[in-house]
Amino acid sequence: MGIDTQNTAKFVKQRRKDNSWYAFLSVATVLVFLLLWELLAIIGVFPPNKVPAPTDVFRALVFKMTNTGPDGATLQVNILASLQVSLSGLLLATLIGVPLGLLMGWYRSFDRMIRPLFEILRPIPPVAWIPLAILWIGVGLQAKAAIIFLSAFVPCVINSYTGIRQTNPTLINVAKTFGAKDFYIFLHVGVPSAVPMIFAGVRVALANAWGTLVAAEMVAASAGLGYMINMARQFNRIDVIVLGMACIGTLGFLFTWLFGLLERKIVKGRTV
Repeated sequence: MGIDTQNTAKFVKQRRKDNSWYAFLSVATVLVFLLLWELLAIIGVFPPNKVPAPTDVFRALVFKMTNTGPDGATLQVNILASLQVSLSGLLLATLIGVPLGLLMGWYRSFDRMIRPLFEILRPIPPVAWIPLAILWIGVGLQAKAAIIFLSAFVPCVINSYTGIRQTNPTLINVAKTFGAKDFYIFLHVGVPSAVPMIFAGVRVALANAWGTLVAAEMVAASAGLGYMINMARQFNRIDVIVLGMACIGTLGFLFTWLFGLLERKIVKGRTV
């Protein structure tokens, strides 16, 4: 018993040490990248009117914290507007897409009824829906969230469908042997076995949501990181464009990291 405790303590200690080392490598890689970028900008490899130096982007960050030019809103306002749009669309896609994929994967008749329509709509790029979103919904949060929803909906459905289709048949047969009804097996055997794939689908949906953000905020937006990028393009503010891109990438990374923590709490034994 004492030896097992010691081994567990050693394993935990080594795991923390490895995590610290990996975190250091990640930060060091980003810093080296920024340093090389700055050096190349200083020696003139990157024209300043096309690729701003990291220091220029930082100055743009300081400027946008308190100033509204060129898009009419500060950086904080743009970030909050983008978070509202992206998270609204992502949440709606998860609430609808995950149950739909589970039902399609478990019930053959439901799959045959929904799949043809889903396969027709699936290849259409989310940005192609922008004109219809304006006509059907109008402008504002609802239209932009609808574009985000369409980009996040597909991976939620596909991964949930695949996850529940991979349920171990032995577990299903054991449940049937004990007299469990089909819906009970669906809830207590099928859905739990699909949880890892569900999380993988939502992770992809999260990336898609941030990737579609700029296009979604082209729908008559008055604030948001995508709107800020578009307005900066019109005023030839390359530093603000790169700042907006950096904010989208950083926020996407933070949400993916937080989602990974939640995933490890729920999906036991997962090491990602």
